[in-house]
Amino acid sequence: MNISAIRKDYSLKTLNINDLYTNPIDQFNLWFQEALASKVIEINAMTLSTIGEDGFPNGRIVLLKEVDSGFVFFTNYQSQKGRELAKNPAASLTFFWPELERQVRIKGEIEKVSSKLSDEYFFSRPKGSQIGAWTSPQSQKLKSKEELERKQKEIEEKFENTPMTRPPHWGGYRLTPSYMEFWQGRPSRLHDRVCYEERNGTWELSLLAP
Repeated sequence: MNISAIRKDYSLKTLNINDLYTNPIDQFNLWFQEALASKVIEINAMTLSTIGEDGFPNGRIVLLKEVDSGFVFFTNYQSQKGRELAKNPAASLTFFWPELERQVRIKGEIEKVSSKLSDEYFFSRPKGSQIGAWTSPQSQKLKSKEELERKQKEIEEKFENTPMTRPPHWGGYRLTPSYMEFWQGRPSRLHDRVCYEERNGTWELSLLAP
């Protein structure tokens, strides 16, 4: 298999810096709506990259659940990413929508969202997902799959006749951006790239070489 021969030439759209919103979150929302209209698969999947406790970058896919002043996702606070964010709240997000030949890169600081917002989202989830949040000691090593299945059964029995509550170790994070970059694939690898950088409360736009 010749991996080096795999290539695709991009030509669907262009990105003109003069046509963009002055606020990158507005621009993101526009692209997100266009991705929705194009029925992009797993549109809200994004790579969350944190700095590991060993000093190495650490990436994984999480799901975007809300866009307000930043980008909100939910997880186990005791997971690997939760522990890493507790030590270093600087992180990045990357979206890739191949159907539109587009990528968005975001950098910023992360903080926990309010308990109210975490509760609202938790109780909107299916019962099985709520049980799962209580069941999984996320990122910890298991002796066997049966260990997890036993814990699941215990949690199901616990909440069979008791009102569900949100685990104290589970909730949301918000990444507030200080840098955002929009990438549009173009022919011959001469892609369109525009970045937004936050400077003293205002956004500066720059055109980047591909």
